[in-house]
Amino acid sequence: MRQVLLKPAEKTDMQTIWRMQIEAFSDLLEKYRDYEMSPGAETLEKVMARYEQPWTTYYFIVAENENVGVIRVVDRKDGSRKRISPIWIMPAYRNKGYAQAAIKGVEQLYGSGHWRLDTILQEAGNLHLYEKMGYHQTGRIEKINERMDIVCYEKD
Repeated sequence: MRQVLLKPAEKTDMQTIWRMQIEAFSDLLEKYRDYEMSPGAETLEKVMARYEQPWTTYYFIVAENENVGVIRVVDRKDGSRKRISPIWIMPAYRNKGYAQAAIKGVEQLYGSGHWRLDTILQEAGNLHLYEKMGYHQTGRIEKINERMDIVCYEKD
């Protein structure tokens, strides 16, 4: 598996993270036209508001001396499931094992059990990644529009 460094983001990094997020999710936004929920349609203010949450930490996924992606971890430290929401790898670095390495990295930091995440049911690559990492579908599926459904995954 590829090696990555998870570098905690600072408030001054939020504009960079927002720009990366818009670019990374633009293809999915165009494909599914989900302007309400897609990270590709979010404002800088929404990303900044998440950063300000005491239970949120954004990490740059660093490999090849570059920020190849970002992962946000939500850990309320109250016994509820920890969440990955969102994670992305920039287009030039996809399919190289970086998302897997980042998920492994946050599981080392926060513990490997009691996680949840949501993803697009129609994106087979995402489903394959999460299932390979030990996540299983909960059976909860939310129809977003005629093109797209969101499926919930958990890992115990």
